[in-house]
Amino acid sequence: MKAAPQAQLRLIDLQDLDSSLDRLAHRRRTLPELAEIERLEGRLAELRDAIVAAETDAGDLAREQKKAEQDVDQVRSRAERDQKRLDSGQVTSARDLSGLQAEIESLHRRQSDLEEVVLEIMERIEEADGRVAALRADRTAAQEELAAVVARRDATLKEIDEENGTTGAARTAVAKDVPDDLLGLYEKLRGQFGGVGAAKLFRGACQGCHLALNTVDLNRIRAAAADEVVRCEECRRILVRTPESGL
Repeated sequence: MKAAPQAQLRLIDLQDLDSSLDRLAHRRRTLPELAEIERLEGRLAELRDAIVAAETDAGDLAREQKKAEQDVDQVRSRAERDQKRLDSGQVTSARDLSGLQAEIESLHRRQSDLEEVVLEIMERIEEADGRVAALRADRTAAQEELAAVVARRDATLKEIDEENGTTGAARTAVAKDVPDDLLGLYEKLRGQFGGVGAAKLFRGACQGCHLALNTVDLNRIRAAAADEVVRCEECRRILVRTPESGL
């Protein structure tokens, strides 16, 4: 393949710009904020589930408390009715009086037991409400942290996009100075060799694979015409000759 020496030199400018674009793309993919956002979103999902579970527990306990208080009210009402009967003097039989007094005592004991149950449930509700409040506070903190990280990510992406746009425009301009066949070969090699399709020959070494060329290869390149496109025998990338090539 033939190409003017100046066109070959433009390959190095093109390679530098492409490498910059690759670095920008890599930076975009590997922003630390991306992993942090994923972690925080996972944390928020966990907190949502935990809050739903805690709120469900609190709701169940509230219903349990209401039922227990209704049981207390029923027992209290029954005891009050029995006490009124006892106080009214309507019950005159000693046996009936004894039975009524025993029932009132039993109801009072039952009421006391149920009131203990209500107090226990209230304590559990207080603990459950505390868990809900703590989880909601954690959620708020995580949401605020996520918003801050997203803002940092967006600012960095804007910076990357701006640099990418400037570099891409420069790349387009440089590519116009490279013949289509040489540009096609360069693009093909870039795809094969990790984004590097062309490299300088610097002091007898390929800057693509960083290996020194042997004497035979150097002599071959020395003998090649200035417009001949030469390749590294080690990595097969395009070698661009410059005054510092050591030829």
